[in-house]
Amino acid sequence: MALLKCHFIAESLGLSTSMTVLLPQPSRANGMNPESRKYKTLFLLHGFSDDDTIWTRRTSVERYADEHGIAVVMPNVHRSYYANMVHGGDYWTFLTEELPFLARSMFPLSDKPEDNFVAGLSMGGYGAFKWALSHPERFAAAGSFSGAVDLAAFIQKSKDDENRRRSFGLIFGDDPVEGTDNDLLELLKRGAKADAALPPLYQWCGTEDFLYEENLSFRDACRESAYELDYSEGPGDHSWGHWDSQIKHYLSWLSKKGLLK
Repeated sequence: MALLKCHFIAESLGLSTSMTVLLPQPSRANGMNPESRKYKTLFLLHGFSDDDTIWTRRTSVERYADEHGIAVVMPNVHRSYYANMVHGGDYWTFLTEELPFLARSMFPLSDKPEDNFVAGLSMGGYGAFKWALSHPERFAAAGSFSGAVDLAAFIQKSKDDENRRRSFGLIFGDDPVEGTDNDLLELLKRGAKADAALPPLYQWCGTEDFLYEENLSFRDACRESAYELDYSEGPGDHSWGHWDSQIKHYLSWLSKKGLLK
């Protein structure tokens, strides 16, 4: 695998930002043709207060991706919750429009829906499901590990946490999230009306995680929707040991479904 750190100007944000990219490495020995190969791609999203480097620093995602021959694109979105912020940047536009365009322009990545996947942890789990539920025609599958997947409930639970309350105010303003494009439970309801095939969802959360109740809410709502959900849980809190295991399991799950080698 090749590990690349890419700095660039994001027009949608009006600033310089970065992405970390893992690419399968062609070689003469394995006969891979770099001029014609377009790699299957996982867009892998970070959590609150992290950045694009965190997955490669805290997990063995490079080794796991190499086993499956898949490229991994990890963008930096700061503390945006992958939204067009009321008081801040248009990170949803950046994630869903500019990032795929730039990544595919710079690297040999496939744009076919059957070759694209998204996943993330915590805030990134929310972002991954939001992207897949908003644009089901773009992905073959999506995954969330310890995700903030019932955001309205989490915001309400966080009202006495000054740090989170201030951050949510900058992102979403004073208007409620419930029933909007930022509410995953609302997006699940809209899934039945989607013209495209709906990607299967992979969800995991630890039973000691502070987001466990929110994950149960999403699980129950998803089971009543048109989406296929593979839900699992187990002993665990909100920590990297579990997320390292889960990104490995997610890629193996994709392989078992015939979506990866």
